[in-house]
Amino acid sequence: MSVPVVQFTVRGRPRDGAAQSPTSFTAGWSGVGEGRPYTVVYDGHCKVCGKMVALLRAWDRNAHLLEIVPSQMAGVAARFPWIPARAYAEGVQLIGPGGRTWMGAAAVERIIDIMPRGRLISWIFRIPLVHTLVDRFYRWFARNRYRLGCGEHCTAQLDLVDFGDGA
Repeated sequence: MSVPVVQFTVRGRPRDGAAQSPTSFTAGWSGVGEGRPYTVVYDGHCKVCGKMVALLRAWDRNAHLLEIVPSQMAGVAARFPWIPARAYAEGVQLIGPGGRTWMGAAAVERIIDIMPRGRLISWIFRIPLVHTLVDRFYRWFARNRYRLGCGEHCTAQLDLVDFGDGA
């Protein structure tokens, strides 16, 4: 597999047109410029994650709040040294101003809260037990995403990553 070292972008789109479809982003392309207040780090090899990222990109199209990068992109570990490598396999990471970091369901809740009109939805997380249920569902989903359409890469990774249920 070859990964481009330099990817030129024009107005947020790859210059060479390598990723024409919103669901075909490659690990070498973040899709948005740096300098955004929040950075989302996701598994760039996971097809399920890629589809979710495509929705996030569309939602953030005008707000420009999120820099979205795959965990496999060179420099991610050096940029966020406080996040252990294993954490990227366990769930999405959201890094906010000052380096504040949310992971998994907490990251999803925070993303929804900061997005335009997201507060119309985010109030649900304040209902007793909803946060706990969302967290349990997220951990279940993260453990089983390999079986839910991620693809061959994730199937190979299933034996390499031990997702304890944490319960």
